[in-house]
Amino acid sequence: MAPTSTPQTPFGRVLTAMVTPFTADGALDLDGAQRLATHLVDAGNDGLIINGTTGESPTTSDAEKSDLVRAVLEAVGDRAHIVAGVGTNDTHHSIELARAAEKVGAHGLLVVTPYYNKPPQDGLYRHFTAIADAAELPVMLYDIPGRSGVPINTETLVRLAEHPRIVANKDAKGDLGRASWAIAQSGLAWYSGDDMLNLPLLSVGAVGFVSVVGHVVTPELRALVEAYVSGDVQKATEIHQRLLPVFTGMFRTQGVMTTKAALALQGLPAGPLRAPMVELTPEETAQLKIDLAAGGVQL
Repeated sequence: MAPTSTPQTPFGRVLTAMVTPFTADGALDLDGAQRLATHLVDAGNDGLIINGTTGESPTTSDAEKSDLVRAVLEAVGDRAHIVAGVGTNDTHHSIELARAAEKVGAHGLLVVTPYYNKPPQDGLYRHFTAIADAAELPVMLYDIPGRSGVPINTETLVRLAEHPRIVANKDAKGDLGRASWAIAQSGLAWYSGDDMLNLPLLSVGAVGFVSVVGHVVTPELRALVEAYVSGDVQKATEIHQRLLPVFTGMFRTQGVMTTKAALALQGLPAGPLRAPMVELTPEETAQLKIDLAAGGVQL
């Protein structure tokens, strides 16, 4: 059974886009995934995104995706919103993944903009609504034009918000002006998908975060959003500023690469990366240690 949600915060306030742990030989590490999920929820996450890009979804099979969602649900599904990433650049395949996620018990779906093939706005609308029609689960859109090649325009977001199961948007567009208009006009629950902009997006109406740095600073992210919501903007700003080295360090290269390195430094399940992702160099790892320490992360 999914944790309690509200229309304003359908997936809670702090969610981490979880990496997918692998064993030394590159196989799916379901035990490690359960231990990591438990650690993250214990740290204060309301929810976890499973099989997102940070979860190396381009290189996991459909069967592995289902196994991973099932394992995480078993570990923490009674305490956190388990949201399955099901977006691809093939509408039919995304529908299959959505139905598979629903079958194993996921609480919600994260659907990224189709990447590389760059569909027009009407194509985006049809893609997202077809997936939302295919499963009886709430949907969080994922707008990240830097990876997908196309933005979800404000007008399209407003149209999509009319669908009863499209309830939220993960915003990695990096445009506070567009976000302001889209939040005001669509009524979607807005989640920051760019850790450096977590606090600024709260100021224009976001309700929470889908974070990568949540792997290492969930308590701080929760304190930030709770301070902001309670009206203590000064405290929220102070936390944001303390975390700046972490935001910077975790994105000097691809987030999944730095995250797995950071987890390894803390003795948490992570394992290797699947090609084409690669491990950090010794020099990159040394810099990551400096960045994390500057942000107060204990290693």
